[in-house]
Amino acid sequence: MHFFLLSVQGHAGRLVFGEFNGKPCVCMQGRFHFYEGYHISKVTFPVRVFHLLGVQTLIVTNAAGGLNQDYKVGDIMFIKDHLNIPGLAGLNPLVGLNEEWFGVRFPCMSDAYDKDICSIAMETAKELGYAPFIQQGVYAMVAGPSYETIAECNMLRMLGADAVGMSTVPEVILARHCGLRVFGLSLITNKVVMDYNSHEKVNHEDVLKTSALRAEDLQNLVSCLVAKLG
Repeated sequence: MHFFLLSVQGHAGRLVFGEFNGKPCVCMQGRFHFYEGYHISKVTFPVRVFHLLGVQTLIVTNAAGGLNQDYKVGDIMFIKDHLNIPGLAGLNPLVGLNEEWFGVRFPCMSDAYDKDICSIAMETAKELGYAPFIQQGVYAMVAGPSYETIAECNMLRMLGADAVGMSTVPEVILARHCGLRVFGLSLITNKVVMDYNSHEKVNHEDVLKTSALRAEDLQNLVSCLVAKLG
């Protein structure tokens, strides 16, 4: 009830409960997106359900375009901060009456991504031999579903964003409002077009191909990380 059907290719739309490396976990195979036509409060509804089920740590993953020119397709970026572009225009999942029993009216976001978990993840990546394709940076969320223009990409880069996508930030805001610890990873599935002389074009099929190629590495990283979390 209140969980919606997914319409995006590559999102299975399953909710999986079980144990993962000895830890009780719930996994969403695919998530709801604002660009599918759902209200932002509905997109983030599952996070509060997980909180009520006893979840204490949220690990979020996404596919993102690389704004940082040092990034390569296939890199995994640990999210250290985010730019909530829709939120700056008023599209924040906490707008409206505050649910005090979830969290405070004005939650702090300067510590949105847990530094301790990120440090453990970095150590884990080195142990797995993944260090050459691990990055750490700022994720910018745009509403989508159209990909960004060249001017928009250059603006986001000037604002300090290293990668851009169409998800994740609303769920992170709700998770922090509930007091959950958060760790986020972005798979760089494409380099964004930032040059008017370029003939490159971003498409969803290439995003899916890169995601499939790096899927096993992501699974190994998250699996080993979960085993280390308290």
